[in-house]
Amino acid sequence: MNILEQLFSAQLTVFDQHILWREIIGNGFGFASAIGGLRRRVWAWPAGIIGNLLLFTVFFGVAFANPQHTTLFGQAGRQVFFIVTSVYGWWRWQQARRELAPGAPAITPRWAGARERLAFLAVWALGVVAVQQVFFWFGAGWPAPRWYYWCDAWIFVGSVVATYAMARGWHDFWLAWLAVDAVGVPLLIKSHFYPSAVLYLVYGGLVLYGFTVWLRSAERPAPRPTPLDQPATA
Repeated sequence: MNILEQLFSAQLTVFDQHILWREIIGNGFGFASAIGGLRRRVWAWPAGIIGNLLLFTVFFGVAFANPQHTTLFGQAGRQVFFIVTSVYGWWRWQQARRELAPGAPAITPRWAGARERLAFLAVWALGVVAVQQVFFWFGAGWPAPRWYYWCDAWIFVGSVVATYAMARGWHDFWLAWLAVDAVGVPLLIKSHFYPSAVLYLVYGGLVLYGFTVWLRSAERPAPRPTPLDQPATA
């Protein structure tokens, strides 16, 4: 086994539970991304993408060995959609950032409009119904009860729409994350992915704090560049 394989398979043992270091590191990047999102910084998106790539290898146990011997297809699949949505969010925040003064946050958050929120909730509801059936057809690799597929679909679809709402700069995305965590934490604990479960609990507190920060930020629009900020022309 070469050094890269050793690093990839490195584990930490806590109370007889084997935990992959890439699960810990991946969640660390996820936490950093959440901090960057709270501060409305563009770097939040690439940091999140790195965490998503690492966590995909953790949850997709059928292809990448993990000590739980469990594959969470919903958790693995949402990492892929996180990456896709994060690329969009990265692009959108960079575009918005160009119109603001140097050092200003990338966006000024707002509530989703009535139509936007209706579409947001409709996609979530219909997506859960469709995705749980797809997950059921695909199977979990173990005799999972039907409620497992509903929970996995709730987490999967909710995470995707929450990330999209963050890219749009809507306050609603914080509330969506609370709804995802309410299901995600118990499922992760039951599946023995303890670092992820602990981080999601920490996320809960961070989400509540971030929600209040964004609400206050909406009252103070980001400054526009002044003539002094513009580059000199010949």
